[in-house]
Amino acid sequence: MPAGDDPDSLMALCTVFCLKNLRRTMCYTGDQNKLCLRPDVFLPSEICDKLLSEFPRYMELVHTDSDFELQDGFFQLFCDPCSTRLTQLHLREDFVRDKDLEAIAKQDLIELHLTSCTSLSARSLRTLSCFRHSLVSLSLFGCTNVFFHRARVPLACGEDEDEDEEDQLPRHTLASDFTFQGFGRLRLLNVGGLAAEVDVETLLKPLPALTSLDLSAVHLPRPAFLAQWRDRLGSLVLYNVDLSEELIRTGLFLVPRHLDISRESQRSSKFKMTRKILTAVVQGLGNLVSLDISGHIMLDNCTVPHFEEAMGRPSMEPCKSSIYPFQELKRPLQFLGLYNTTLCNVTHIPAYKVTGSKNEDQVLNAIEAYREYRPELAHRAINQLFDIARIQHCNQLLRALQLVIGALKCHKYDKSIQVTGSAALFYLTNTEYRNDQSVRLRREVIEVVLNGMEQYQEVTVQRNCCLTLCNFNIPEELEFQYHRVNMLLLKILEPARQDESIQRIAVHLCNALVCQVDNDHKEAVGKMGFVKTMLNLIQKKLQDRMCDQVMEFSWSALWNITDETPDNCQMFLNCSGMDLFLECLQEFPDKQELHRNMLGLLGNVAEVKALRPQLLTSQFITVFSNLLDSKADGIEVSYNACGVLSHIMYDGPEVWALGEPDRVQVMDKMWDAIQSWDVSSRRNINYRSFEPILRLLPQSISPVSQHWATWALYNLVSVYPNKYCPLLVKEGGIGLLEKVLELESSQRETKDMARYMDVHTDAHICTDMYTCTHACMYARAHACTVVLKIIAVCLKT
Repeated sequence: MPAGDDPDSLMALCTVFCLKNLRRTMCYTGDQNKLCLRPDVFLPSEICDKLLSEFPRYMELVHTDSDFELQDGFFQLFCDPCSTRLTQLHLREDFVRDKDLEAIAKQDLIELHLTSCTSLSARSLRTLSCFRHSLVSLSLFGCTNVFFHRARVPLACGEDEDEDEEDQLPRHTLASDFTFQGFGRLRLLNVGGLAAEVDVETLLKPLPALTSLDLSAVHLPRPAFLAQWRDRLGSLVLYNVDLSEELIRTGLFLVPRHLDISRESQRSSKFKMTRKILTAVVQGLGNLVSLDISGHIMLDNCTVPHFEEAMGRPSMEPCKSSIYPFQELKRPLQFLGLYNTTLCNVTHIPAYKVTGSKNEDQVLNAIEAYREYRPELAHRAINQLFDIARIQHCNQLLRALQLVIGALKCHKYDKSIQVTGSAALFYLTNTEYRNDQSVRLRREVIEVVLNGMEQYQEVTVQRNCCLTLCNFNIPEELEFQYHRVNMLLLKILEPARQDESIQRIAVHLCNALVCQVDNDHKEAVGKMGFVKTMLNLIQKKLQDRMCDQVMEFSWSALWNITDETPDNCQMFLNCSGMDLFLECLQEFPDKQELHRNMLGLLGNVAEVKALRPQLLTSQFITVFSNLLDSKADGIEVSYNACGVLSHIMYDGPEVWALGEPDRVQVMDKMWDAIQSWDVSSRRNINYRSFEPILRLLPQSISPVSQHWATWALYNLVSVYPNKYCPLLVKEGGIGLLEKVLELESSQRETKDMARYMDVHTDAHICTDMYTCTHACMYARAHACTVVLKIIAVCLKT
């Protein structure tokens, strides 16, 4: 089974469906278009918790689904505990505002985890007090403005205060009146990133029953106050706290089972970790389960000599530890953070899970441990994973992808995470790993890549994201986000001046996305401004007098998007596409690939009867007639020019209102060109349908058009019988070829090709039927009869 192929739970599927269809499932539209919960609906905590935990997904739908409308007052649906029961709420970043928390103030929340919710102000502290009797776990990590009142702006007479505008105002004054008094059930508290202006000692004093405390990056001028939690505090996190010997002693005095005294960087700390201090930590905390000392410099040698540790296989037994202080442990640690230290490189480490940079396992452990609250460390670890995937080989592919995806979702606004994460995804989704990945997992990758493209216009992120998309089968694997990915790519290509490499990749992706898709998709993309964007790129390249891949890809994309889509052909003409065609032809007379793409596009335009009069000018007809003699790209340019003229000739002599060139002379040149082509030529072309060619067969208006169409089919079914014989039969081509044979106006050469195809195609199809092991007996008998008839015809000839 490919990695990540486990299906979503029924609860998860139902939750997303309900979020997408609130009015069809549990809600109705009330007064002033307000969303209201239906009176016959009661939602228990299991459902309410899940719905609100997926609120980021709800907001994502707002931004990514063009058919999804934002319903204001989503949190208001959970305001009444008589119809909804909410016990947990986990949200991050700017998804939640003060009024959203106020809406659920009557609920008995047990867990409230708010991470980096910078839109919250001191208004939310009032709401927080409403949960004081029930709250057990609270996280305000990174909510930098929650202890501050918003600045007030004087209102004009009669003007109402706008809550949304208030959210955008800067913080102003400290909310000194808030206290945790009354939060008697609170056991787990995270106030990481608490502003220095807040007196942490006064704030936490009313909470004697805490068992877990996270004070990451908090200023602790008087650490002695921590002693109030002696023998009770099981977990203490002091990440990026300015350590001192007094603080270390206090920490040991508390006897936690989980201790984190790690740092982001070795350079930012005055405190130096010595062997003596580390030994004291191990000896003083007899029940230690996890320890994180990442980012510290060891002043003296804590490790055994290299020749000693090299003996034997790696062991987790404390007595064999390569790190002297850890030989004092009673048992191996469950977790040991050694990231950004030299200690992670030793052989014998007494811990089940270690963070570090020595190997893939340590790096993945680091991403897992630090991705939620420490993006600065996760960024470094993802960068190391990038090197592993690029230079070596990633052995834990599923885990690696899930961790990187999780980090990118957690930190949509962190540029460093987006840069390294998107780069890592490029290597983790390439051909080497593709067969081990499920459809579901690859779709998750696509979604986070598009999130990054949407959020960041920065060159590196855009390039990484576009390159990662190139690892997927296009358009098949991107079809579930087809509208969104096209919009994002067109947005990238909008600026007049853009990074050359991004332009090239984005145009390539645009071209691939409109190739081999149905006409509805092409028309939808055309309405997004696809044609105009490509022509703008061509105009820019003409100004620079440069014919590069961007120029050629742009014409190729226009060729694909106009295939059997008259509206897009019309847009091409309306946007002065023919002028650009003539300019390119004049400026780049020797660019064969360019000429082929342009003529292929004009062939699509010529197939639209209503647009052909716009091509019937002396200038254009002369250009097309001259291109009949072109030997560029084999026969392709000459073939496509002849195809354009064939459709024009099909409209009859009565529409030819030109003095020059003469219609008969042009038709003679067309005959000469067709006669010069090698019928066994291999083609750089791909037909999805023969319909535009087939319509030129049963007619007497223009024998040369009929001859061109017959030659085109003859070449394709001869050179690529497996692909094009079935298509010819499916679209009724055999019957039309028989009509060609019946028409007196059909030329002898045309009839010879039609007769050959009638026999050759039938033979190919019937031979396949005869050799098919699963064909029924009647089908085999019919095939034999037809084959015998064909042999008889061949013997006569």
